[in-house]
Amino acid sequence: MKGTFRFIGNFVFIVTLFGILFSYAMFQGGFVSWFLFFGFLPIFLYHIGLLFYPVKNWKVSRKLTKHVVRAGDTVSVKIIIERKIPFPLYYCICEEFISQTLNRVDSRQEKYRYLEQPNKLFNNRKIKKMIFPWFKRRIELSYRLEQVPRGEHAIHAVRIRTGDVFGMIKKQHVFPVTSEIIAYPNERNIHLSEKITSFEQGSVTAQTFNLKNTNVATGIREYMPGDRFSWIDWKQTAKKNDVMTKEFEQEKSTDTLIVLDGCFHDGLNPLAFEATVEVSLSLMETIRKQASQVGFLSIGETNTFFPVQHDPTKHEGIRKHLTSVEPARTNSFAKKLKEEMLKITNSFYVIIVTSHMDDALKDTVQKIKYRKKRASVVYAQSKNAISESEHKILRQLRNEGIGVTILTEDELVTNPIEVKTL
Repeated sequence: MKGTFRFIGNFVFIVTLFGILFSYAMFQGGFVSWFLFFGFLPIFLYHIGLLFYPVKNWKVSRKLTKHVVRAGDTVSVKIIIERKIPFPLYYCICEEFISQTLNRVDSRQEKYRYLEQPNKLFNNRKIKKMIFPWFKRRIELSYRLEQVPRGEHAIHAVRIRTGDVFGMIKKQHVFPVTSEIIAYPNERNIHLSEKITSFEQGSVTAQTFNLKNTNVATGIREYMPGDRFSWIDWKQTAKKNDVMTKEFEQEKSTDTLIVLDGCFHDGLNPLAFEATVEVSLSLMETIRKQASQVGFLSIGETNTFFPVQHDPTKHEGIRKHLTSVEPARTNSFAKKLKEEMLKITNSFYVIIVTSHMDDALKDTVQKIKYRKKRASVVYAQSKNAISESEHKILRQLRNEGIGVTILTEDELVTNPIEVKTL
């Protein structure tokens, strides 16, 4: 309705101006009057043509160099405009409608220099380009989305504005062209400190983190995805005409469970939460590469559990979950963690990754240590934001044999990140 009124108003204005000049030439007469009239005639015809020119019939498309990236990557975007009638246009302004999730920047590990001031990483992206099409039938314009943050992002539409040189006629149309970008969390190099573990048989110890004891074979089984090539029993494979692998005795601490705090807390530091997401994914990949089994539990609005198993697709599922996870306003993390631990009967080595520490969480971690015998806490926060009471809680956990790693801006900008397991 608003566009119709604008069209009628422009049409009446141009016709009225034309009528005034024509009347002036008829009544005044002379060379000057008719010169003004015929001089305005091409402009009048152009404005009438522009007024009826169908911009909405243009074909607009968007091409992205990559749809799946890592946080911090750059995506090149090209907008292609095609039109059948090469009506001369002096200018066009193309504007993108992007989701608010792209109003952050991710400079990978360098972003943690602003851990105390996370608002500095917010950038109101406005993508607006001016082009001069004239008679072109095909118009291309390119731009770059730099430092794409973690998450699932969308570019919803393209708005095109055009008009005449004098600004008397302005036309615009929104083309619903949707493109999606998925930015996986950035993986960091993690260095795990050693801890002593023992085998099921009793008193033998090993200074390795969550590795399988491949010295003592206890049987054979069918090959499963994730098994090492060196574990294949060739004699049994030839005999059974199926790929068989040796089954080895496990260490007590082979299975690891990483728990992510996905709950919203008062005064939550969004950049510290990003650190917990990246560290969780990096820990999972580091432990998995060491030939150990690792499970993942995300506690937020809904609890998401990925059990320990030899399944490569599980790791992709965890990666996708961590791509979209955001802090959720729900019950306290400590309470939900306690409930989830009661449901899990397996003997895991539990690593809790959080950006919030209080007495309730301390009590829960102590109970996990009592039941599971092995527990560790990775705490990410700006060094100036850690209160004395939080320091006291962390010291108490250390004194009870619980591994505590504090990740501030000083640790998060380094490569690799060191995580203490005891």
